[in-house]
Amino acid sequence: MSTTTGRILLGAAIGALAMTAGPQIMAHGDVTPQAVDTSDLPDIGEAWLEKNPYSGNARAIEIGTSAYNQNCARCHGLDAISGGIAPDLRYLELGEAGDQWFMERFRNGSSHDGKVYMPPFGEVLGQKAGWAIRAYLETKYTEE
Repeated sequence: MSTTTGRILLGAAIGALAMTAGPQIMAHGDVTPQAVDTSDLPDIGEAWLEKNPYSGNARAIEIGTSAYNQNCARCHGLDAISGGIAPDLRYLELGEAGDQWFMERFRNGSSHDGKVYMPPFGEVLGQKAGWAIRAYLETKYTEE
């Protein structure tokens, strides 16, 4: 086989690989929500709350850390440090106003002009998981 033929075949193989694997490489990976075991957390009822009942709860923070890493970090970044794809959640306001903003996005997601920027997680993961994630995010808060 000549050098030219080998280069053409190699180029064709690389091109075929790029066309088939490219979308997989550029995607966010498996974005199927991962289940969160919240059985260790106190029950908070069915009605969605406006204030985080798990704020400062060590077990909720532990569960929220895992839940965040499995479901949120791919867009919002490890340790809540965004790489620019989605908001940097370290700057999310503390207290009830921040709780309400977070839970609105968690429950309903975010979409504009027919484009989904964040899928809704409320029905999928549930209130307890949402508040556990929020409790974790409170530990990452910064004003910088």
